[in-house]
Amino acid sequence: MALRPFSYRGQGFSLRGEKGRFVLPPAFRKVVKDSSFDAKTLCIAKHDRWDCLIGFGLSRMEELEEQLNREEETAIRTGKDFDRDTRSAQLYGFMEVPFDDSGRFIMPEYLVELGGLEEQVYFQGGGAFFTIWNPAKLEEMGPEWAAAKAACKALAAEADKPKRGRK
Repeated sequence: MALRPFSYRGQGFSLRGEKGRFVLPPAFRKVVKDSSFDAKTLCIAKHDRWDCLIGFGLSRMEELEEQLNREEETAIRTGKDFDRDTRSAQLYGFMEVPFDDSGRFIMPEYLVELGGLEEQVYFQGGGAFFTIWNPAKLEEMGPEWAAAKAACKALAAEADKPKRGRK
């Protein structure tokens, strides 16, 4: 049975809270839950080219073998090397992380390090997955990321407002 495609769109922002937890934005939370067969399971992995992490639901596993086949066919057609075992380990090497009804989840420390994450994270929709950025790492990206950078700055400023009001 073919699964319907799930799409991650929009942006979100989270401060690292008590007990080191981050909060999955509501728009992504619903899609992750729906695409994880109603389970509150977030899959997180290192992006293979960018200095960030990716997140998605369990249904994406259905697509990974097709992706491997496409990448291998492209490599053969263009005469490039392709190590199917290495690429398979990259694609299937994600971590399944539970989240609660409020979207809170604990990011495994090795993923925090791989993503260069600190106290703030920015979420950017990307269709089949979403990216999870340290805002400083996002800022290092090229001009094609201008809209994401602007959204990140606006969401960071919004998240910082309650802090400024406290004494």
